[in-house]
Amino acid sequence: MESLQPAAQAPDRNLALDLVRVTEAGAMAAGRWVGRGDKNGADGVAVNAMRTLINTVQMNGVVVIGEGEKDEAPMLFNGEEVGDGTGPECDVAVDPIDGTTLTAKSLPNAVSVMAVAPRGTMYDPSAVFYMEKLIAGPEAADVVDIRLPIAENIALVAKAKGISLSDVTVCVLDRPRHQGLVDEIRAAGARIKFIIDGDVAGGITAARPDTGVDLLVGIGGTPVGIITACARKCIGGT
Repeated sequence: MESLQPAAQAPDRNLALDLVRVTEAGAMAAGRWVGRGDKNGADGVAVNAMRTLINTVQMNGVVVIGEGEKDEAPMLFNGEEVGDGTGPECDVAVDPIDGTTLTAKSLPNAVSVMAVAPRGTMYDPSAVFYMEKLIAGPEAADVVDIRLPIAENIALVAKAKGISLSDVTVCVLDRPRHQGLVDEIRAAGARIKFIIDGDVAGGITAARPDTGVDLLVGIGGTPVGIITACARKCIGGT
């Protein structure tokens, strides 16, 4: 007699979706800590949730860059092997929460993020904790240059997008070190959108069209800079 029992079949696995679930786990764990004033507590539960889930993912990953060393916070540490040891060999950059202060204060734009690339292809900054950044969307990607003065880059963006200098909006992390940069941006005639934390959200906003932000500039954390660069490569911009 023919069996009506369907043959057992393993579920399809998709690396990208599995990694989304890892960041989702981190975000959901940290969600319980929103507004509680304990940024390290939020970061710790996000790290634990991500570590548990990422080690079920079919990949042979190594953390190239994590956030913990800079902040002396809970961390997925550099050189840590992640994944179940099967599947593709990958470099991993991870920040369980970019914007721990935002989380602690119940403010927007905190995100749980990671970037994955083939083994040996992701930039390893070693002990460099901060980097200078310039992020622009696809319309201006081929004309901006981080080596140019900010006034020139603003003019190039305005020309590439067909807008006036006064319509260019530049996103800047609100830090005392950026006061000179802020003065130059305003002298060039552009507007400024300050962010108090959350380089990744700000960088992705600058890299995407029709967000109202044309550039992100300034000095920020290297780990999130690497992750933002990976996101930029996926969605366009520079």
